[in-house]
Amino acid sequence: QVQLVESGGGSVQPGGSLRLSCAASGLKVDYFHVGWFRQTPGKEREGVACISMSDGVVWNIMSVDGRFTISRDNAKTTVYLQMNSLKPEDTAVYYCAASGLIHPTCAEKNYGFWGQGTQVTVSS
Repeated sequence: QVQLVESGGGSVQPGGSLRLSCAASGLKVDYFHVGWFRQTPGKEREGVACISMSDGVVWNIMSVDGRFTISRDNAKTTVYLQMNSLKPEDTAVYYCAASGLIHPTCAEKNYGFWGQGTQVTVSS
């Protein structure tokens, strides 16, 4: 059973930082990809960044002026999203998702496993 457990969300003032974590388990393939997506009320979910757990290739598909960085741990079971210089418009529910496809890039439709989401609120 695939499980994705996000943590690290919360409230922060503009200019602050947060690091989101996604612990992935149950994907019984030699390669898989994990991505971060976010959704604000009234808007469609959008991709932030994705990473190949096997070779670390990254797709940064959201223009955040280098403020966000996706990475994985050496055990290749946890993915992080480091978010710096946060802005109010970054407020959203952030979701971690996984794909067992060979080359899903960061297209949401290619990610079939989703976490429950974690709220990030940037406000003064």
